[in-house]
Amino acid sequence: MATSLALITCLYFASLYIHLSYSSPSRLPIGIHPLDEKYYDAELIKCKDGSKSFTRDRLNDNFCDCADGTDEPGTSACPAGRFYCRNTGSTPAFLFSSRVNDRICDCCDGSDEYGGTVICPNTCIMGGNILYQRTNYDSTTSNLDSRNSRKTKSGIKMEDSVQKLRG
Repeated sequence: MATSLALITCLYFASLYIHLSYSSPSRLPIGIHPLDEKYYDAELIKCKDGSKSFTRDRLNDNFCDCADGTDEPGTSACPAGRFYCRNTGSTPAFLFSSRVNDRICDCCDGSDEYGGTVICPNTCIMGGNILYQRTNYDSTTSNLDSRNSRKTKSGIKMEDSVQKLRG
């Protein structure tokens, strides 16, 4: 019983810390592309579709004020919303907002699962210019004298990719 209470308390404070750190006015709110920082800096923000305006305190409040999802980039409240994954060290990406806090780690940096129910490891690869994807490798041999060469289905030799990573 004491262990459960300690775990619940720990999870509560962790989620509170995450919520406060992402809702701080000095920091870019979660789910927003860095180029949109000035757009969201104002106290009164207009929906990108021009339909209405909302105050900064309604940003990421889990209630959809704008039909286009402008006010909820970091939550799944708006069906038309988009979440920006920074994926530092890898390729940034946009997700449908329905994938935020859905217990599936979609961003390689885990930023889409900030709710505290799932802890996502940071799987981003340093050297973001190299496209990383899981592929099935087929072993090929040209003749008996050559060593085995691993090749992806797209035809890129694994040794070439490793050499590029080493520099």
